Amino acid sequence: MRFAVGRHGPRLDSAWWRGGAALLAGALPALAFPAPALWWFAYVALVPLLLLVRGAVGVRRAALDGWLGGTGFMLAVHHWLLPSLNVFIVVLAGLLGLLWAPWGVLVRATLGGRPSVVRALVAVAVVPSGWLMVELVRSWQGLGGPWGLLGASQWQVTPALRLMSVGGVWLVSLLVVAVNTAVALVVALPHVRTAMVSALVVCALVTGAVWMWAPHPRPEGRLRVAVVQPGVIEKADARFARGEALTRALAGQRVDLVVWGESSVGQDLAARPDLAARIARLSQEVGADILVNVDARRSDQPGIFKSSVLVGPQGPTGQRYDKMRLVPFGEYIPARSLLGWATSVGKAAGEDRRRGTEPVVMTLPSKVRVGPLVCFESAFPDMSRHLVRDGAQLLIAQSSTSSFQGTWAPAQHASLAALRAAETGRPMVHATLTGISAVYDADGGRVGHWLGTSAGASQVYDIPLTTGTTPYVRLGAWAVYCALAVLAVFCAAEGARALRRPAQGTPARSARTAHESPARPGR
Repeated sequence: MRFAVGRHGPRLDSAWWRGGAALLAGALPALAFPAPALWWFAYVALVPLLLLVRGAVGVRRAALDGWLGGTGFMLAVHHWLLPSLNVFIVVLAGLLGLLWAPWGVLVRATLGGRPSVVRALVAVAVVPSGWLMVELVRSWQGLGGPWGLLGASQWQVTPALRLMSVGGVWLVSLLVVAVNTAVALVVALPHVRTAMVSALVVCALVTGAVWMWAPHPRPEGRLRVAVVQPGVIEKADARFARGEALTRALAGQRVDLVVWGESSVGQDLAARPDLAARIARLSQEVGADILVNVDARRSDQPGIFKSSVLVGPQGPTGQRYDKMRLVPFGEYIPARSLLGWATSVGKAAGEDRRRGTEPVVMTLPSKVRVGPLVCFESAFPDMSRHLVRDGAQLLIAQSSTSSFQGTWAPAQHASLAALRAAETGRPMVHATLTGISAVYDADGGRVGHWLGTSAGASQVYDIPLTTGTTPYVRLGAWAVYCALAVLAVFCAAEGARALRRPAQGTPARSARTAHESPARPGR
């Protein structure tokens, strides 16, 4: 493989080698997420891709490099879907990777050539803002949702969790990409190194200031919550019986709430009063309400729903939440008339699940209010924020990752609860049927120990409750709006500069033309 030096820096001679390098460079940030969990690597993982795109000769090459880098990132972050979607995951990654094509153009425009110190400082703000727009667009549930947001890789870093309480995971994504941009400029351009090191110091100081002075949630009581994780059991009746036995073993442990995982009940409780009666007897024996998750065809309306149902000693309490955001291809197929063929190449949904219409906050006998989410929904920052604004004191995600037990997915999914807890200032329970069950306090720190993928057990967690409102709950995704403003100002400035350039150059060119062109005789 040979290199040549172009107008914008070193570039690979072979387009094929360059494309492969872009795919590989885009995949590198996946190592910062669980299970590798090399969180520190996130701050330099984008540097190879930034340097590659910076050296692109022409806008089209920069867009292609950005697309291939984005495709590599999506493949790496979602590689565990390969057994379910088969070759279709490559198609999806390629389509979503197109979102990074404009980002590639933006990187070349700000980092290419020999930018001045001022332009380099501008790049430290503009490049992260462009990346955040990509994360925002692909966070729409129809495009796969906010799985693998770069800021989510910092789920176990205390200063980053404090930043999330101020600006959500979006603010941490901005920070991570800003550091990568500054490091890339330090590597590539000696004349801006002092400015870039200064920018890195400012990032560290701001993060430290937020860590020290951002308001902490105030303690307000405790709640003893038991998580029941049966493990991988294929048959619904056997799975229910196992959950029943594990719950019965909790008798005498003074719990306030028992949480079962996603799809823990395979029949509609209204159609199966015998199952409802069995859960009610368990509630009586344990002395606590039980939050189960029903994955079944409803008897009162058409279609299959996934629903969190609270059951007390007298039976279902009437408090029910129907899952609103479904997993693309896993629980429904977008544009089924066009993409229905995906069922023939993988484990895509044969029938679309039905959606709920609104979030629900449930009230326990102790008057503590809990906000349930189902599986994939724990990835959405806005949903947990909405529940807390509605009065939830504890967030609960009921999940199951039985199809992905030996992959990075269970650990990644369990880590998301730490983000939601830190953002909202409320503790969160991530309870799985199979996978990894975990509990986090209101600062995003672990409570107790995880129940791993091989566990079939019940575990009681003594969870400290909190009160107060985090800046993120109060202000929402303000970091996204700031990024939009940065991009708008940058585009306006670039447009104005492009308009000024011809206007300034026209008189000079006209004078030169008049001086150099010989006079022609008239006709």
